[in-house]
Amino acid sequence: MKKIIPYITNKYLIASVFFVVWMLFYDQRDYFQQKERRDELHKLEMKKAYYQQEIDKTKKELGDLENSPAALEKYARERYLMKKDGEDIFILEDSAAAKK
Repeated sequence: MKKIIPYITNKYLIASVFFVVWMLFYDQRDYFQQKERRDELHKLEMKKAYYQQEIDKTKKELGDLENSPAALEKYARERYLMKKDGEDIFILEDSAAAKK
C-alpha cells in the first residue's frame, strides 16, 4: 500500500487523469460526440455515392434516349404503357415483388 500512495498522490498523474476524463466526457468535442459525427459522415458519404450512381445511370439513359429512336420507343412502352394502333397490352406483376 505504501508503494502505491506516491503514485496516487503524484500531481502529474492526477493532472493527466483529470485531463483524460475531461476530454472524454466533459469537453465540447468529447469522444462520443466525435464518434457519432464520424458515423453520420460515413452514412452521408454512402448516400452521396448512391445518388452519384443514380445520376450516372440517369445520364446514360438520357443519352440513349436522345440518340436512339428504338430506346425511346422501348422507354415509352415500358414506362408509360404506350402502344401502337391495333396492339393489346398485358401487364404482368411478379407476386414476390408485390408482397414486399
